[in-house]
Amino acid sequence: MTDARRREEEPLRWEGVEVRPYKPDGQDTFRDLSRQVLFERDDLACQVRVFEVEPGGHTTLERHHHAHAVIVLRGRGQCLVGQEVIDLRPHDLVEVGPWQWHQFRAAADDHLGFVCIVNQDRDRPQLPTADDLREMAADPTISAFLGPA
Repeated sequence: MTDARRREEEPLRWEGVEVRPYKPDGQDTFRDLSRQVLFERDDLACQVRVFEVEPGGHTTLERHHHAHAVIVLRGRGQCLVGQEVIDLRPHDLVEVGPWQWHQFRAAADDHLGFVCIVNQDRDRPQLPTADDLREMAADPTISAFLGPA
């Protein structure tokens, strides 16, 4: 039997799928977002998650060994991937490679909803050190994306 997930109305929600905190460990390195796990299979070793970022919110600035793919479903925003800042709109696909710094931000006046496809078993993210942040901020485009220190 097929296990179907039906999308509900706005915001991005699916029937029978729990809305979870972005990171349950209480880190304060993100703002105004939630996540849902839509699909997870051991034989495929992957997990499909949906993130909903409120206007002006953002994910954690981090890097890790595992790669992932992100598909924007709705809204507008920007992301930092490695040394590039990318404007986001619906249906964009962003690939985040191993050890690339990355962060997703919703526009100040719009939600940003996206699907993230990732390994089911993954390493823990690394947060930037003060030296990492100084190095990133040396690039004016990245500095503008990250905002005031």
